[in-house]
Amino acid sequence: MRKVYLDHAATTPLDPRVLEVMLPFLKENFGNASSVHALGRRARFAVEESRDKVAALLGAELGEIIFTSGGTESNNVALRGLLTGTRKHLLTSAAEHEAIVRPAERWHQQGNAVTLLKPERQGAVTPAQVAEALTPETGLVSLMHANNEVGTLTPLADIIPLCHEQGVPVHTDAVQTAGLFQLKVDELGVDLLSISGHKFYGPKGTGVLYVRGGTDFTPVIEGGAQERRRRGGTENVPGIVGLAKALELAYTEAEERLPHITRLRDQLHRQLVDQLEIPSVINTPVDEPGAAAPHILNLAFPPIDGRPFDGEMLILNLDMEGVMASAGSACTSGALEPSHVLQAMGLPRETASAVVRFSLGKDTTQEDIDFAVEKLLLILRRMTRGGRA
Repeated sequence: MRKVYLDHAATTPLDPRVLEVMLPFLKENFGNASSVHALGRRARFAVEESRDKVAALLGAELGEIIFTSGGTESNNVALRGLLTGTRKHLLTSAAEHEAIVRPAERWHQQGNAVTLLKPERQGAVTPAQVAEALTPETGLVSLMHANNEVGTLTPLADIIPLCHEQGVPVHTDAVQTAGLFQLKVDELGVDLLSISGHKFYGPKGTGVLYVRGGTDFTPVIEGGAQERRRRGGTENVPGIVGLAKALELAYTEAEERLPHITRLRDQLHRQLVDQLEIPSVINTPVDEPGAAAPHILNLAFPPIDGRPFDGEMLILNLDMEGVMASAGSACTSGALEPSHVLQAMGLPRETASAVVRFSLGKDTTQEDIDFAVEKLLLILRRMTRGGRA
């Protein structure tokens, strides 16, 4: 059976070119980067060479790059490392990834002020909302660059100056965009930025937290002198080398990948709009140029004749027909709960429970899109005619 993978927002396959540079550090060059012998020095050189590469790509300084285990750690460390002074108010959005929402909830449970802004219908908060919510006690604003479920881009260029005027640092979760856009921290204007290697054809278990020089940052993981004492623990040398290579390839090939993925996402949207035979809600703002990351298309199905649509059955049927998609974030889709992102955007619970997120990659083809649309239509006909909406 033919298999089509349209879940790149969850993870991407490891690029063979990335695996090639990782293999020596999984085999003969296995040294601990903190050891002073030859194998250790070789590992240390690889880590620092990778740091130099990542810093150059992001437009950062070497000392501003912290290697982590992935986006979730980077997000947690960003929040916990900044909210340690006298200004403990956290300002974020109810549509953030769980790796921000859950630490925010814990921070609130510990007696600190947290504001979860309700996003607009398409999933992003506005500069006016942020300006109104800022207080003299705000210690950090954390807003994702692109929403991981619907793809909507946050207007950071308009929000960040408002925060900086009040002396408030800004963190952005750029996990969904680091492998698509040639991000530069100075152009974004952020003070902290999170990325994750496995979202751009690198290895799982690798990530980066960028912390702008001069930011008052307190280490969260202690126990060693690694990462300039900001993140203790033996470095994942193969993973760091792989992440740096994957990011380099993403930046080098962005001018090819970006228009290819955008064209296919737009084609998928057009085909669905033209061919769907039941009501649907497109949650990704594809009709607004520059409003969304190009690789995600999220659609939901409202109840039919008063009966909620069986979203779980839809995803399982797609898989059985050879189309691998998701109902939203891979970190929460196993919970069988309606998307907190879509509910924060104002969708009714029943509609937010019946969602398909297609996310495209650099190797997706038009034939893949045609196949996915064909199978989705087939399944929807079968489910609605069989009375199992």
